[in-house]
Amino acid sequence: MEGRGDLAMPFVGTHDHTLDDKGRLVMPAKFRAHFDGPAYLSPWAGCVALWTADRFESMVRRLEEEVRSGETEPAVLRGLAARSEEVRLDPQGRIIVPPRLRDFAALERDVVVCGAIDWIEIWNAPDWEGMADELDRSVAEAFRRGSGI
Repeated sequence: MEGRGDLAMPFVGTHDHTLDDKGRLVMPAKFRAHFDGPAYLSPWAGCVALWTADRFESMVRRLEEEVRSGETEPAVLRGLAARSEEVRLDPQGRIIVPPRLRDFAALERDVVVCGAIDWIEIWNAPDWEGMADELDRSVAEAFRRGSGI
């Protein structure tokens, strides 16, 4: 894919999972191969985003450039750094979602883990279901306008 460097495979698919009492989440098997080192969790639009180190660093570099050029306020980069967490998959393929990020996205026991091409999103299951119809309409509209495949 153009512009993706050596990260040819996008994150795609939707998976129903659960968080245990300690905030541990088993990552879908098809996503695990992308995480052989550190990964990063960050707050995102209504959910928690999980980034590979390469993709997180790329996003940070882009934001740094935008701050330097005046396109983005420094507070954006500061907020991202302060609210993000470095995580690693344990031998069982789990990550721990810290309480602060669980609270941010209202994550409870039932969650949805879905690909977002360059990152993974972790959603509270009812919130995900509540917007699924809107997503379907948005995708259908993009295809109707010729923006799809």
